[in-house]
Amino acid sequence: MASDERVYLSIGSNIHPRVANIKQAILMLSQLAAVNVIAQSTWYETEPWGKRDQANFYNVSVALTTTLTPHALLTELHAIEHLGHRERKVHWGPRTIDLDIIFWGARQIQTAELTVPHLHAAERNFVLRPTAEIAKNDPQVGPQVQAMIDANTDQSWIKKVGNVSE
Repeated sequence: MASDERVYLSIGSNIHPRVANIKQAILMLSQLAAVNVIAQSTWYETEPWGKRDQANFYNVSVALTTTLTPHALLTELHAIEHLGHRERKVHWGPRTIDLDIIFWGARQIQTAELTVPHLHAAERNFVLRPTAEIAKNDPQVGPQVQAMIDANTDQSWIKKVGNVSE
């Protein structure tokens, strides 16, 4: 049985085919027996963050419940990235697929492999705006996201994408 805590992921891609990469990752995520995807944000096109000399990203946030531990979910996310041909060559560089755990209910997690809330969530429009859409009625995560949005100084552009296709 899944926990009542909602877990929020940020999913992005900036290597063609971005839409197919993200849709495939969400499909693989939803096929995990221990995961129940319960919400998905609008899709956004965003400029790169950190390393700007690369293609624009598509980003989406999903909410889920799971019986997995945080580290077991992280392992599953890394497996999905691997199946999506993710290569970790350049820090903040181009990627076929990127899946990050952003929030896990009200939990604070700090290990060598995982920090929740995500270490840079508060600095990234592409994480905050989509997550705010699907977390606004979550009493554990909604206020965290709103506080981060209120303090956010990220000036990078972000725009909603109507029909996602390439």
